Amino acid sequence: MNKIRAAITGVGAFLPEYRLTNEELSTMVDTTDEWIMKRIGIKERRILKGEGKATSYMGAEAVKNLLEKTNTSVDEVDMLICATITPDMPFPATANIIADKVGIHHAWSFDLNAACSGFIFALSTATQFIESGRYRKVVVVAADMMSSIVNYKDRTTCTLFGDAGTAILLEPTIEDIGVVDHINHVNGLGRHHLHIKAGGSLLPTSSKTVENGEHFVYQEGQAVFKAAVYGMADVAVEIMDRYNLKSDDIDWLVPHQANLRIIDATAKRMGLNKDKVMINIEKYGNTTAATIPLCLWEFEKKLHKGDNLILAAFGAGFTWGSVYLKWAYDTE
Repeated sequence: MNKIRAAITGVGAFLPEYRLTNEELSTMVDTTDEWIMKRIGIKERRILKGEGKATSYMGAEAVKNLLEKTNTSVDEVDMLICATITPDMPFPATANIIADKVGIHHAWSFDLNAACSGFIFALSTATQFIESGRYRKVVVVAADMMSSIVNYKDRTTCTLFGDAGTAILLEPTIEDIGVVDHINHVNGLGRHHLHIKAGGSLLPTSSKTVENGEHFVYQEGQAVFKAAVYGMADVAVEIMDRYNLKSDDIDWLVPHQANLRIIDATAKRMGLNKDKVMINIEKYGNTTAATIPLCLWEFEKKLHKGDNLILAAFGAGFTWGSVYLKWAYDTE
């Protein structure tokens, strides 16, 4: 009997309409379009606007888009996992809220927190539920409203992040397609370089923590950049070596969109030309967990059944990982 694999059978997304350009940012903080493009490679990012809208709104819209594209009924969904670091509230899980908004009432759901590696970790988790044979349709949502936790007076962070929601459908297959393998790593010492200081049980919210701006993203840029360059490249090459894959065997690298220089360094380590690398950071910025599925959504029409894809990400924690998968379908 052939082994059951988990195959991505559809990708959905939601992007807010509002575009925050480098020109507008330069009126808010000491920066310029030239500075941002040279160091990061971002031209604009999407920002969610509107009273009562949060991460679950974007996630739900992405799931609706996915279900419509794949002609999937809400009653067919067995599980929903949401990768996010900007939940609507500490509890209940944003996954539960998304399921309710979409009308998925016969599945169980939960959140997963791995920051920018969130989609990789959630895909790895969902894959194993499919491989068990007990689940046939699993939705993985990756959504973050980073604008809600960014200090727009701090140019080291506010230039980086945007908002987006994405969703993929995983289904079982016995064909030679789908997720082949995944490798994930963590190093908790990374928390000192990239974190949100207050709002948890260690430092609960108080008037002082709010006054001190301790509920915004804090990042030590150089330390994070160095770790990300090595982490993403190393784990991508690690999974290539495990399967004796050469650069000619890879059709696409799908990297986390944090910094164009990190993406270039990863592609170089893998021996890949830029035409084999999915890049959309210029238009959307770093949407944390959503960046990789957002690439899959935007490049979907260029993908063909059987294409070899390497997904790679690095995030706060530190977290990093890669997935080797064979694309499951041609897009009409």
